[in-house]
Amino acid sequence: MLFTSYEFIAFMAVVFLAYYLVPRKAQWPLLLVASYVFYWCANPMYLLFIGVTTVSTYAVSRLLEKVNAQQKAYLQEHKAELDKEQKKAYKAKMKAKKWHLLLLCLIFNLGILSVTKYSNFVITNINTFLSGSSKLALVDMIVPLGISFYTFQSMGYIIDVYRDKQAAQKNFFKLALFVSFFPQLAQGPISRYGDLSKTLYEPHPFDRKTVSYGVMRILWGYFKKVVIADRLVTGVLTLINGQEMITDLGKVFVDYNGAYVFVAMLFYAFQLYCDFTGGIDITIGIAETMGIRVAENFNLPYFSKNIKEYWNRWHITMGTWFTDYIFYPISVCKPMLKLSKWSREHLGPAVGKRVTVYLSSFAVWLTTGIWHGAAWNFIVWGLANWVVIMVSQELEPLYAKFHARFKVKGKAPYEVFQVVRTILLMSMIRMFDCYRDVPLTFKKVGSMFTSFNWGVLFDGSLLRIGLSSADYLVLAAGLVIVLGVSLFKNKHGSVRDALYAKPSVLFYGLMGLLLVMILIFGAYGIGFDSSQFIYTQF
Repeated sequence: MLFTSYEFIAFMAVVFLAYYLVPRKAQWPLLLVASYVFYWCANPMYLLFIGVTTVSTYAVSRLLEKVNAQQKAYLQEHKAELDKEQKKAYKAKMKAKKWHLLLLCLIFNLGILSVTKYSNFVITNINTFLSGSSKLALVDMIVPLGISFYTFQSMGYIIDVYRDKQAAQKNFFKLALFVSFFPQLAQGPISRYGDLSKTLYEPHPFDRKTVSYGVMRILWGYFKKVVIADRLVTGVLTLINGQEMITDLGKVFVDYNGAYVFVAMLFYAFQLYCDFTGGIDITIGIAETMGIRVAENFNLPYFSKNIKEYWNRWHITMGTWFTDYIFYPISVCKPMLKLSKWSREHLGPAVGKRVTVYLSSFAVWLTTGIWHGAAWNFIVWGLANWVVIMVSQELEPLYAKFHARFKVKGKAPYEVFQVVRTILLMSMIRMFDCYRDVPLTFKKVGSMFTSFNWGVLFDGSLLRIGLSSADYLVLAAGLVIVLGVSLFKNKHGSVRDALYAKPSVLFYGLMGLLLVMILIFGAYGIGFDSSQFIYTQF
């Protein structure tokens, strides 16, 4: 069930009503049942995958907590008779035991993720070195919905238990709900147990303000998704894939280059933003209507002044997951510390202090690219972000000299330039996502600087890519609304708080207006079909 389907809306309405009708102690069990029904509707086979992940995570987490408890009890009991070295040796022994349990759980669950998502990618690359009958056959593999999200969420939990930062959940069914909570199952956010569990299992009485806030957030998400993103996708697909057109010379295939690529780049930037943030708004809004707080995943990323800041604002839960569970462990592991020490001694302090950061960041961005998809374009996309961020860090002394000389830092025109530069640079890198072919992406992006056909922006050619004048008018109005809301939020904070403080007729009137715009101009209007959310593929 897609969030934008009638089936999901009906499903959510039933869950919402039941949630506030059942006894409060039955609310979280109801959500567990609803989550498994949601997953079963997607594909009954998916239940096997998420069930195996849940069972293995629960079992290992309880074993890890048992080891932690044994260690604490033993040290307390033998406190007087153990010297410092004996305590250290015992702790090392228990840590090794925990490490083996953690490693087993990680290999098992990440192995499932790897086999389901990346088997054919590996086989395809192996086949490039084989010929004829020696080529390996591709496998028909099921890729469960949201497997990357629930696997990373579960593995984050098990690592926190291993680090003794999180107590293991003793109730199997509560952990099962954490893993499978249906609003965030398809596209995140990647929640931390310590955050989500604070409200996930608590009883929640009906609260008009909380429900109203949630519904407003849901409608705002649908507006961005079905009015803007699903309208833009028509133009994006046409410009990326080309199209056949009837001319005086007969049927010809039009391949779009130059200025068309620039338009596709901007269209996709806005489509991706409205699609992904719209889906997250729906997720957070659904949870909020039931009193459950889900982590925010975006913080006005298109207001960022550089790519590093952009990634601190975009898909926040993914970024923090990679930072906490990949970057820091790699940067402080013994081999990395030895390499850093060797580099300082043989290559100088300047190189030595960079080795840890650069290699750890490389691992993060390589993993980020692989996480997004089993294809070389995603890997190159991830490494392109790494290159730009590393180059930016190396150029910081030059930036400092520039700002000392010209005194433009903090001034509005320069800040606008920084924001526009970041949007264009990020959008250009995102073209690897669009064309799905590395050489073709370089060719298309290069055509923006070699094909001087910028007149197509003004001669009506853009009316022949599947978007009418009315579509452009709706898109322009929709993007102005999104920009206005973003500017208000950036300056004043929560828009909903500001509206709720006004007379009720204004708050609920705007909710009604959003609903009307969705029904008239969105994917539920005549002639439009709601496309799948982009991030459900991950």
